[in-house]
Formats: sequence, C-alpha cells, structure tokens
Amino acid sequence: MTDEVAALPDKGDQNLASARLLTEHGFHDVAASRAYHPLFYAAQALLLTKGLSFSRHSAVIAAIGEHFAKPRLLEPELHRELIRAFEQRRIADYRVAPRIGASEADRLIARAERFLAAAREFLGAH
Repeated sequence: MTDEVAALPDKGDQNLASARLLTEHGFHDVAASRAYHPLFYAAQALLLTKGLSFSRHSAVIAAIGEHFAKPRLLEPELHRELIRAFEQRRIADYRVAPRIGASEADRLIARAERFLAAAREFLGAH
C-alpha cells in the first residue's frame, strides 16, 4: 500500500471528527459538507489501488460504481451512499434553503463511518 493510499482514510478520519464537532454545535450544513469528504478520500484510496486517479468528484463516484460496486468488490449500497453524500454536500455548500438538519447531518456522518470502514477492510485485504 502506498503512502498516499494509507494517508487518505486518515485524512477522512480528521474530516469525520470535525463533522461530529460541527454538528454537536449546531453547524449542520458545514458538518454535512465535512462528512462527505471521508467518503471521497476513501473512494480515492480505493481507486488508487487500481492505478486510477481523478480530480472531479463525479468521476471518482462513477469510477467507484464501475470498478468496485458493479464487480461487487464493494457493496453496491455503499456506492449509493457515496452518491447520496455527494448530493447532500452540494445542498449544504450551495443551497441557501432548505438547509441540512441535525438528523440529516447525523445520517451523513454514519454513512461516512460505514464507507470508511468498508474501504479500510478492502485496503487491508489487498
């Protein structure tokens, strides 16, 4: 495993911790935005194991579907969670109303935890 592959999930952990703090203090939109990034970083790490790297979020998401969910190296539901998290992040970052609520932010944090755990399991086995 390269240093970059190992470092990306750790960077995700930092974003997840900040998302938890933000939501505890009522900053749910910002927490939702931060909670998306652990999924993105873990997805990048997974793709790097196949020699793939993309700069656009949409390309990373599509590649996870093609190279991990479709061949069932990763549960397809986790790919759907990545898509949902990206949509929530866009709402949090760019929409003025409606805003992300506490329960939505908590769900996004839970998605990030599941995705990170699954990515670490895959990375540990490969």
